[in-house]
Amino acid sequence: MPAVSYKGRTVEVQPGESVLDGLLRHDVAVPHACKAGSCGSCLLRGVEGAVPAQAQLGLKDSWKARGYFLACQCRPETDLVVEVAGSGTRVAAEIVSMQQLTHNVMRVRLACLAPFEFRPGQYVSLLREDGLARSYSIASLNTEAEIELHVRRVRDGLMSNWLFDAALPGDRVHLQGPFGECFYTPGREQQPLLLIGTGTGLAPLYGIVRDALQRGHSGPIHLIHGALRSADLYLRQELQELVAINYTASVLETSESGDYYTGPLDLLIAERFQKLAGWRGFVCGDPAIVQSLRRKLFLAGMAMNDILADAFVPAANMV
Repeated sequence: MPAVSYKGRTVEVQPGESVLDGLLRHDVAVPHACKAGSCGSCLLRGVEGAVPAQAQLGLKDSWKARGYFLACQCRPETDLVVEVAGSGTRVAAEIVSMQQLTHNVMRVRLACLAPFEFRPGQYVSLLREDGLARSYSIASLNTEAEIELHVRRVRDGLMSNWLFDAALPGDRVHLQGPFGECFYTPGREQQPLLLIGTGTGLAPLYGIVRDALQRGHSGPIHLIHGALRSADLYLRQELQELVAINYTASVLETSESGDYYTGPLDLLIAERFQKLAGWRGFVCGDPAIVQSLRRKLFLAGMAMNDILADAFVPAANMV
């Protein structure tokens, strides 16, 4: 069986087992969250041995060349010597402010202590000083001084409850990344855009839509934010003030009327957007809803390579 050496420990990895699971099975601490190759929290660097190509899917070419890989996706065939991700993948940051937007959503703004390049809509791994890591989408523009994240409080969530209950402005963290391909690409400025997000899936869309406007997008822009209840909607005033976009709030469950659509998102899409050929779409939020809406956009005529998605995969241990 292949052996993996990390932080002075050498452990055997069972056939078909990932480097991450092998290290965790031997009580070797490694930052991680989703364990599905989505969040990027478990990024490591191979120093000796062959890293399987599968473990580097989705990473930047410059990171691949330096041996970085996702431990949860790495099933080694030979012995490996690995180390923690280096300074080229992460930057120190400081919490600047925290603003509660709803009963369970917090706006967290961070100041990076070194240059950090990203595209609005991408996501980062937020690492606490003790190594706890969780991924959050970037809601800010890359021309703004601070990076904005929208954090949903998760029951028994280690990171979210820390941010809600204990973290203070001035606390130090690290950002690792960025990751993801869900961002606005200049070109085809007259192309209609449809952005759909559920819950804190609004965060990347808030960055993407403002980035598109900043870059001179002139085509129609429709942004739909879906929530379970009206109390879960947020940033409504900010979005309504973006007069260049068509903003719709959608609520699944309600016993009272309001200035929002009531009912499932897929029905809203079917009612308003029967033909989407030539459009570009962005879908973010709950994985099941993202998968369903991607299919519906495709069936309505949107080209699959024009549908960009970011499914919010929960942490593997549900915290």
